Amino acid sequence: MDDVDDFLSDSAALFGEKPIDDDTIRYGPLALTVAPKANTLLADHLFSPSLLLAELIERGIISLGGKSVVELGAGCALPSLLSLTLQDPPSLVVITDYPDDTIIKNLTANAERNGPHFNGKCTVHVRGYEWGKDVTPILEIVGSRGPNEGGFDVVIMSDLLHFDGSHDVLVQSLTALLCRSPNARVYVAAGKYTKPHVCDHFVEEAAKAGITLEEETVENVWKGALEVSGGGLDREQLAARKDMSRWWTGRWADK
Repeated sequence: MDDVDDFLSDSAALFGEKPIDDDTIRYGPLALTVAPKANTLLADHLFSPSLLLAELIERGIISLGGKSVVELGAGCALPSLLSLTLQDPPSLVVITDYPDDTIIKNLTANAERNGPHFNGKCTVHVRGYEWGKDVTPILEIVGSRGPNEGGFDVVIMSDLLHFDGSHDVLVQSLTALLCRSPNARVYVAAGKYTKPHVCDHFVEEAAKAGITLEEETVENVWKGALEVSGGGLDREQLAARKDMSRWWTGRWADK
């Protein structure tokens, strides 16, 4: 509980960052809710890194067309759900978060509510999953595509690095879910309220497991074309929240 309180305090202290917990957040055609305040797993907030990843997906900077995608610790799942609305969507999206009834019910409700806006070319699943546990039920959804090629083309991780005590199980899940292909990618985003040495620790742990993470540039201007509202968000606020975030692209080092 103290770690959670520290996280929320850190996020509030940095440039006035406050987690968005209005009843409904709208991004383009999506209407998203966050989980009720019934737990301490931070799924009851939408933090800035999710907005950054969503904007990058909207603009095609992160290209997901025709790919299989899994999001870990999804919260309200803005990045993965937005990808389902694109003209060129992923072929499969699996949205996961901690197997808590409140969290999974909210995730399922978000997927069902926005279903009419999803591109029919894509299939979506919502699953409860705890980092470090057996990934077989998740991998069974994507199936196997040949020797050493089973897994997802893309793993999305938004704002999961703050709790460095979980880095080992997070990396364990990442390496088990990402397919062993030179084209496989992981997209990681974190708020600047996550201390630099904590982010560095995750990058180091991923490298030990065979994944190279390269930090990308963040522009301090909001360039998304879709309308975003809720939580007092206007384009100035969106640009500020985007600038409060960092992101990395990861790939297998030996591929």
